[in-house]
Amino acid sequence: MTRTLLRKCPSCSGYTLRERCPGCGSVTFMPVSARYSPGDRYGEYRRRLKKEMKGAV
Repeated sequence: MTRTLLRKCPSCSGYTLRERCPGCGSVTFMPVSARYSPGDRYGEYRRRLKKEMKGAV
């Protein structure tokens, strides 16, 4: 699951929604990593639900 569709070009530092930069043709990457919080109060429940949903499919 991705949080954002925004991508950045490492060559020209431009932003786009495409896999390749429309300006220079370089491969783009997602500039922001997923957030992690050790104090996530609902993480245990989310992981448990994900595990249960995986077993139900």
